[in-house]
Amino acid sequence: MAEFTDSKGNAFIEEGAKGLNPGLIVLLVVGGLVLLILAGNYALYMYAQKTLPARKKKPVSKKKMKRERLKQGVSAPGE
Repeated sequence: MAEFTDSKGNAFIEEGAKGLNPGLIVLLVVGGLVLLILAGNYALYMYAQKTLPARKKKPVSKKKMKRERLKQGVSAPGE
């Protein structure tokens, strides 16, 4: 800050240029990190979808198949 006087003798104070609010800086940094993490996760997800093989389904047991057929009203073969 500097103190000046004009031609009439009136004193006035000139304030220096204020920087960014510290809260705003923290908000921008945290927001940037969150966006970076989300973008990274999405990129990894897309990469994994393209490169990893599809999951194999578990084989259905004969006992379970028989139970499902009975629920549908179709008799199991051999009965």
